[in-house]
Amino acid sequence: MRKKFDEEGREMTFWEHLDELRSVLIRGIIAIVVIMIVAFSFKHILFDYIILAPKNSDFITYRLLCKFGKFLGTDSFCLDASSLHLININLAGQFMAHMTTSIIAGVIVASPYIVWELWRFIAPGLTPEERRNTRGAVFVISGLFLTGVLFSYFLAVPLMVNFLGNYQVSESVTNQIALTSYTSAVVTMTLLMGLIFEFPVIVLFLTKIGILTPKFMSKHRKHTIIGILVVAGLITPSPDIFSQLVVALPLYALYEISVQLSKKIYKAREKALDSE
Repeated sequence: MRKKFDEEGREMTFWEHLDELRSVLIRGIIAIVVIMIVAFSFKHILFDYIILAPKNSDFITYRLLCKFGKFLGTDSFCLDASSLHLININLAGQFMAHMTTSIIAGVIVASPYIVWELWRFIAPGLTPEERRNTRGAVFVISGLFLTGVLFSYFLAVPLMVNFLGNYQVSESVTNQIALTSYTSAVVTMTLLMGLIFEFPVIVLFLTKIGILTPKFMSKHRKHTIIGILVVAGLITPSPDIFSQLVVALPLYALYEISVQLSKKIYKAREKALDSE
């Protein structure tokens, strides 16, 4: 890392760094607030066409899975969450769900801009070689996060809603889910998957600073597979092994990509140390 300098070539002080970081955070917050206001203003689109869509029987994921099941000659892929009924039991429940969901929408949509702002803050302190090696970092980080969000929305969330929404301990107990419970589960799963898909970036960083090695990742591959299957089992209908694999395979592929990335960075790091 190099020291950062201002436009006049003078080394920046700690407080100037802090002031610059504050400006970055303020611009990021403004972006989130602007998008949040837009999302809040179009609640019909936000809820009817996005948030509540996975509980409808005609959701695209259910239709595609059903077609795939019929192609295989089975109806086990034909899922239906239309029996899920949402209710509001708190006076401010709907307003709070509206507000919280709008904020999360602001964070997700503004995430590429926020990453770009953070990169602008960090980049001047990098050496030319570090800048060259991290070229495209904004695109990769943003792309992985948004890929995780889409993966969650179109696969993990529908499977979770279908399973938990239809799960009963007894036929005498009907499911009437609170709106805040539903929206919380959807946005939490979406953000969680977005962060999980950042795993290759985390691996790159930890390998770069010498904390993680490809040998360690390869050694614990079996433990990772078990963990992935557990996660897939929790968010998919448990009797359906095919649905579990649909979720587990992309997560495992993400892990293998991270292993190969770790190997590449580790070799480059060892080569650099040897040359010194």
